[in-house]
Amino acid sequence: MATSIRKSEAVPTRGTRQDGDATKQHLLDVAGQVFAERGFADATSKEICTRAGANMAAVNYHFGGRGQLYEAVLVEAHHYLLKLEDMQAITSQDIPAEDKLAMILGGIVRRAVGKHAHWGAKVVLRELMSPTVHAPALVHQAIAPKAMVMLGLVSEIIGLPIGSPGLQRGLFFLMSPCLGLLMAPQAMREKLFPAISDEPDAVAADMVRYALAGLGALGAHHKSQAQKIA
Repeated sequence: MATSIRKSEAVPTRGTRQDGDATKQHLLDVAGQVFAERGFADATSKEICTRAGANMAAVNYHFGGRGQLYEAVLVEAHHYLLKLEDMQAITSQDIPAEDKLAMILGGIVRRAVGKHAHWGAKVVLRELMSPTVHAPALVHQAIAPKAMVMLGLVSEIIGLPIGSPGLQRGLFFLMSPCLGLLMAPQAMREKLFPAISDEPDAVAADMVRYALAGLGALGAHHKSQAQKIA
């Protein structure tokens, strides 16, 4: 009898694990809102825990500290804009590469300029505009894996090898308008460029047209230069 009691005390129940996961996710979401509002320097663990209704030790318990929590928020914020799993699912489909690009860019545009605001876009923008010591976590854990997927997709579209400078520049130029959408204040978009805020699907379609034309010209140029050298 005593043995069975000790086992039940030593092994967490499924409900306990689920509650812990829910608490961690809630803390992450509230922290994202606080970091979006105040930035990393001015956001405190005390405010995060208070707004989350959590014990003051929760940040250290679930994440190891405020810095690690912020890194988790950065990765979660980038996932909100662009999930690696979604990208992999899209690129694995048996459809033209141009259609895959349209699906990926469409998702980014809708999340960046859609009417339902999310803290993820603001957190990523804050970090890109004023990098902290935690920027490498965003780069290595979130951006780099997705960049590799995008390099493969753009390579498929314009026919340049992965290591090609033209391909790398092409991907950078391709993703720059997405950063521009994040940087443009909503008030500016609504007053000066209402067609951007009001029609995210049309914005995504035009962005794809613009991108494909540029990528096509870039690919043709670099392939022509390679033929001359050969």
